[in-house]
Amino acid sequence: MSANSPLVVSDLAKAYDGRPAVDGISFELRRGECFGLLGPNGAGKTTTLRCCLGIAAPDRGEVNLVGIRLPDGGREARARVGVVPQFDNLDPDFTVAENLLVYGRYFGMSSSAIKARIPDLLEFAGLGGKEKAALRSLSGGMKRRLTLARALVNDPDLLLLDEPTTGLDPQARHLIWERLKRLIADGKTILLTTHFMDEAERLCGRLAIMDAGKIISQGSPRELIAQHIEPHVVEIFGDAEDTQPIEWARGEAEKLARRCEMAGETLFCYVDEPTELLERLAVRPGLRVLHRPANLEDVFLKLTGRDLRD
Repeated sequence: MSANSPLVVSDLAKAYDGRPAVDGISFELRRGECFGLLGPNGAGKTTTLRCCLGIAAPDRGEVNLVGIRLPDGGREARARVGVVPQFDNLDPDFTVAENLLVYGRYFGMSSSAIKARIPDLLEFAGLGGKEKAALRSLSGGMKRRLTLARALVNDPDLLLLDEPTTGLDPQARHLIWERLKRLIADGKTILLTTHFMDEAERLCGRLAIMDAGKIISQGSPRELIAQHIEPHVVEIFGDAEDTQPIEWARGEAEKLARRCEMAGETLFCYVDEPTELLERLAVRPGLRVLHRPANLEDVFLKLTGRDLRD
């Protein structure tokens, strides 16, 4: 374990009603990095975060948060952490500035110290001039950025973000990404959970993929793609009313691809070199073809499956 690590998780296990939610996972954050924790619903991400914050006591294992062993030193450790929860919990009765002021007091900060930070925090969040605005006047994206600004009020050593862009439109999501990249560039350490694979690829230097309470793979996005997926993906779209073209395409693809998967009306073909397959598909009418490089979503679906999780 690095003495300088903001978060070290060792052999963490937690069960509810005899069913393991987290089953012996270990990972460590490096100072100044964004580390992603990915997984389908029910994978154990939320329980992991609760244990990492000292809110839930593990059945086995150890968590060291900002150099403090949990859960014994939970209150002291949480004072040095900022949290952006999955769902906004801003106070609708307070203005923008009042939300920051009240939250800062939870950390024992003086009103004058908080007020001195408010202009910079709001400017960072793209909310300059909104100090007196009521919460009901803010859009969903503005509220999400205010929640991020609130998490920074105590200048934390570690920032925990639980699906920070869920429910946002693309413009708001990109603005959040730009702000998070700025924090990483400034040396902040971030633990991020997300369902957006492009978000993880953009922000995370390293990540862990969880399923059924276990970490099933860990590394940088590029390392995981190279380890688990062929470099090229050819997506072939058929027609539900005329299945002959896609059936023909599958027969051709299976001769040339390392692996083929049918999902709905789309055939996914994973290949080392796509030229011959693309040439064969080009002569057959009734097909739409997309060729792209492999990405993190391909890794995620291969490791956790395409079945819907509720």
